[in-house]
Amino acid sequence: MARLAQTAGLTDVQSEILATVRSFVDKEVIPHAQELEHADTYPADIVEGMKEMGLFGITIPEEYGGLGESLLTYALVVEEIARGWMSVSGVINTHFIVAHMITRHGTEAQKRHFLPRMATGEVRGSFSMSEPDLGSDVAAIKTKAKKTDDGYVIDGSKMWLTNGGSSNLIALLVKTDEGAEKAHQNLTAFLVEKPEGFGEVAPGLTIPGKIDKMGYKGVDTTEAVFDGYRIGADMVLGEAPGKGFAYMMDGVEVGRVNVAARACGIAIRAFELAVEYAQQRKTFGKAIAEHQAVAFKLAEMATKVEAAHLMMVNAARLKDSGERNDVEAGMAKLIASEYCAEVTQDSFRIHGGYGYSKEYEIERLMREAPFLLIGEGTSEIQKTIISRGLLREYKSRS
Repeated sequence: MARLAQTAGLTDVQSEILATVRSFVDKEVIPHAQELEHADTYPADIVEGMKEMGLFGITIPEEYGGLGESLLTYALVVEEIARGWMSVSGVINTHFIVAHMITRHGTEAQKRHFLPRMATGEVRGSFSMSEPDLGSDVAAIKTKAKKTDDGYVIDGSKMWLTNGGSSNLIALLVKTDEGAEKAHQNLTAFLVEKPEGFGEVAPGLTIPGKIDKMGYKGVDTTEAVFDGYRIGADMVLGEAPGKGFAYMMDGVEVGRVNVAARACGIAIRAFELAVEYAQQRKTFGKAIAEHQAVAFKLAEMATKVEAAHLMMVNAARLKDSGERNDVEAGMAKLIASEYCAEVTQDSFRIHGGYGYSKEYEIERLMREAPFLLIGEGTSEIQKTIISRGLLREYKSRS
């Protein structure tokens, strides 16, 4: 077992889960990731393997058919999966967020309807806040749900749905007329069931197709267009109109821990590739790892990997304890994503010209790492969250 990114104080069950996932990643993910990623092919066989291991239900309570594990366990599993191929972690990321939201905020009827099938992977979730004209400014959402006698009618367009085509459940944030003065109190979260696939998948709901991306291949990223889509009032999350912003932000908070874990996984893999290559490649009669410039670079990379991992673990454990962790989750996401980009680029440089070849894995990581600078809030958004939290805690008494 490698020394980097180890986590103290794990239970035997947690250690067993992580060992199983790491073995799965080494045998079933890494050997196939390059081919699948270059072809932009959905990793169907890998997803089936994750279903068999129960990973889709890892945090869902046992009473609803899940494993009932902690956010920390989940984050460490994601770190292992992202080490193999970040897109595979994306398959379960939005699913996990939606399951978390239903577990925390859903009605009992919603929990019993969705969670047992989510635990098996029969129902897989996607998460939708962004729109074509907005990203971070969630309160400016334009997609509307108008109340009718038998429910709601939804009209508008959503953007950047990870698993938009392959999922059959969307946690959807839209604008409703609650008569509130504050914009975010007029936002409502819906649980939209739909068939998998593309095109008009249900009356009034179209998933146009996959968005072609620089990286993050394999997993489908889509738009969703609602045009007179009808949905029952019982599909409002928690049957609580106007509470959608708070519910989605709770999901984003755990999602930031998840993104930090994915960044850690990519950084670990980038370091592994660099330290192996640096011991094999020789210049001027010795391995390049023996040249001080490269040796110092490896030391810096390893330190960044370790720091990011520790901050991610701290944020997860804080959330598991029931404490507020918005600042810590923001810090973890900020430093892990930034360090991931830096470590990946350093690994790319150590590979020299070979790093630019698609035959080498580091080329794929170079296209994947930038996504984590954006997902679940940019670095600038994280700094806003962190600074506000710090000013709240260190409020001047003068």
